[in-house]
Amino acid sequence: MERGTDSLRLSFAWGELPPELPPLRVILGLPRPQTARDLLREGTALGVAAMDFVRTERGEASYAQSSLWTGGEWRDLLVAGAAQAFCTRLPALRHSHSLREAVAALPSDFTRLALDNYEAAVALANVRLPESPGVVLALGAERGWTDHERTLLRQNEFQFVHLGPRVLRMETAAIAAISLVKATRGWA
Repeated sequence: MERGTDSLRLSFAWGELPPELPPLRVILGLPRPQTARDLLREGTALGVAAMDFVRTERGEASYAQSSLWTGGEWRDLLVAGAAQAFCTRLPALRHSHSLREAVAALPSDFTRLALDNYEAAVALANVRLPESPGVVLALGAERGWTDHERTLLRQNEFQFVHLGPRVLRMETAAIAAISLVKATRGWA
């Protein structure tokens, strides 16, 4: 910084770019707005690369009309999550589209996991994740997946996993699953 009698000259030098976000995508059945707020902030703080909030058969359609989505509050929550993590990278975000559309847009070579307390035979903690460029985690709406949605996920190579015998709140299950995947893949 240089200071003259009637001027001030500032200079700026870029530091190192922050690391890329790990290739972890999360598909979430559109939850209540308050739950979505928690997921947006905490998912960003945990460093997911993308979040898709999708319409599901058991989800409440009116949640998509919340001021969270229509007023742009979602962006403030992403920024708050990134600030919490001392990061400047934000995840890609899509909302209010269908599960079918979200699944069709996925990279074909990502490992695909869907949380399901009812039909999953293996715990996420016991899954040996195959080598792949990335991972997709799918969580149903607060009342879970329907048979039709399970069929769609199976047809698109999702493996059903669980987090144990307890039924968790959506935001708790998402944080636990994201943490397990990141630890397993070494994405600290």
